[in-house]
Amino acid sequence: MRSRLFFTLVVLALGAGPFVVAQRPIDAQAPPSALSFTTAQADRGGEAYAEHCASCHGPNLDDGAFAPPLSGVDFRQRWTAPLPLLASMSEKMPPARPGSLGDKSYADLLAFILQENGLRPGEREIPEPDALGAVASLGWPRPSGGGLAPGVTLPPPPTRSNPLDQIRPVTEALLLRPPDGAWLTWRRTYDAFGFSPLKTIHRGNVNELRVAWSWTLPTGPSQAPPLVHDGVMFVFGYGDVVQALDAVTGDLLWQYSRRLPKGVAPSIKRGLAIYGTKLYVPTSDAHLVALDVKSGKVAWDRAVADTKAGYRLSGGPLVARGKVMIGTQDTGGRSQGGNYILGLDAETGAESWRFYTIARPGEPGGNSWNGLPLEKRNGGSVWIPPSYDAVHNLALFGTGNTYDTVGLRDRVKADGVTNDALYLDSTLAINPETGKLAWHFQHQANGQWDLDWAFERQVMQIRVNGLVQTVVVTAGKQMIFDMVEAETGKYVRSIDHARELGLQNVVTAIDPRTGAKIVDESLVPGDGLTKTVCPHVDGGRDWMPSSFDAASKILYMPWVEACMDLVPVAKGERGSLTTGVRWTVRPKAGTDGKYGRVEAINVETGKPVWVMRQRAPVTSGVLATAGGLVFAGGLDRLFSAFDAQTGALLWSARLNEVPASVPITYAAGNQQYIATIVGAGGSQSTAYATLVPEIRNPTNRAATIWVFHASSR
Repeated sequence: MRSRLFFTLVVLALGAGPFVVAQRPIDAQAPPSALSFTTAQADRGGEAYAEHCASCHGPNLDDGAFAPPLSGVDFRQRWTAPLPLLASMSEKMPPARPGSLGDKSYADLLAFILQENGLRPGEREIPEPDALGAVASLGWPRPSGGGLAPGVTLPPPPTRSNPLDQIRPVTEALLLRPPDGAWLTWRRTYDAFGFSPLKTIHRGNVNELRVAWSWTLPTGPSQAPPLVHDGVMFVFGYGDVVQALDAVTGDLLWQYSRRLPKGVAPSIKRGLAIYGTKLYVPTSDAHLVALDVKSGKVAWDRAVADTKAGYRLSGGPLVARGKVMIGTQDTGGRSQGGNYILGLDAETGAESWRFYTIARPGEPGGNSWNGLPLEKRNGGSVWIPPSYDAVHNLALFGTGNTYDTVGLRDRVKADGVTNDALYLDSTLAINPETGKLAWHFQHQANGQWDLDWAFERQVMQIRVNGLVQTVVVTAGKQMIFDMVEAETGKYVRSIDHARELGLQNVVTAIDPRTGAKIVDESLVPGDGLTKTVCPHVDGGRDWMPSSFDAASKILYMPWVEACMDLVPVAKGERGSLTTGVRWTVRPKAGTDGKYGRVEAINVETGKPVWVMRQRAPVTSGVLATAGGLVFAGGLDRLFSAFDAQTGALLWSARLNEVPASVPITYAAGNQQYIATIVGAGGSQSTAYATLVPEIRNPTNRAATIWVFHASSR
């Protein structure tokens, strides 16, 4: 007969705090435990942990805000036999209803703990407690080399300062006017310029750039630029690993590692946010997590979308007016009713508002979906971090298109019904405090080519017709720049430089009053014919952001010169778009084989200032600085600096992998640094490889952050 008294007799004095489980096995070659358990039992224990324990111990099992870890040397030294550990679990867990899970579940939880501490499963399950009397040891793996000899007293380590000790809360005033040496949002400032006023590194000494330090990140595509505040760098690694590093030395200060649920694969992220004492992190299981800046501990964790319904978070958050905002992405058109933007309370994570990026029937724009019911509407992904117009208190989000194009292709004959499909390919200006839509501007109605307008929105003051106006500027994959009034969303004008170059052929004209795009109807897919469309689906420009110098009014933009064929698929085969086509890459007509392009454009005149063309497609975003420099990376693994006035190549370094993020610059310890992340696997590092077969990159993929400084100033 099982008895709670049995457990009471063997409980050790522990303290009543919750327990935490280790993130991953310590040693894949660890010897079998003296206590056998099975994989199935450990899996059940993992499910029980997620249901009953994760709220206290955190989703990563060892990062809970209220619990000591159940892993590591201290834990294993404290617990050497199974009965005391099981007894403590039963007597004290869960804290609100100890002993309520049943003996079998506690045994399953123990199996999970053993597995996560590096022990290998066996053929027998852990029995229930009354059959454990003969098992004396948990059989923890011994550290390689036997560990530190008993009785050894180590000398104290060298004393060094920890920048986390002096890190300040990030106020809204700091976000509005960040220090010159800080990088506090994905594009440094709310207006998304991606420009730095630092000029210690300049045209005259950029050729002296040398590696200051580097840090290996988890293997996989890495696109989120790091943030830097008060000498601390916060960097996101593939697989949902967040690390705080000393920005001067590259030393690790803390790490957060998320355990993803079964069936949820890691996904790309493009931004973090920092505000107050919290770092806001989107996760691959569609949660938003607030981490304590000084410790990496979880302050709050909120589910914002359902991955089983096809949602994920691949963009990044924005914090303004006490709200942390983020949009969802629809993976392949699986979600019914489309995507949405959430506003959460930055302090607590409570949802404040929700705005749907697909217009609902009976609401404004609801009749723009060709008569389709809500469950047949999808798309409108928000997969790039938004920007913020502080003057008009508007968060500016860009939306993508839909892959489910067939229902929108041919307009139905019904009064008041259009197939524009709001709010696809639009700029949405939202009040961050209320979630109300102030205005919208649709850049491309009924986009049938997956040529998104989802990218950064830059808030500029430029001269238009002799008058200075505040405008929102953005360009879609077709490299057409639209400008609209920041306060109202009223169309101002466009720059269609790409059509002149033969880099886009879909839009044949733009209405000068409304900005409406007139398209070549012969290029609309779905009639069974192959269509040659420029640019390629991964863009003349894709997610990689531009950089704007407000003093010179020059915008520095990364492009790729490539087109695509939209090829009809065989009957019954699924295409890339539901109009029944898949895309293939092709060079633009008459190409000279130079596909990579960084171009400087004066946004007031619409005229190009210079263009840099190269063989390797550009794979990173662009960074411009007050030192007269423009940085970008390419598929050939070269990270380069160009003269901001002429485009001349001034410096380059060949890295171990493809630069696939956005370079940043910051100041720490009285020195300026340039940082870039490499990590292939995103579309820009894979889509164009067939165009340049001679460029052969490492087959052993890697991810690294490289940090450079000028060896002499």
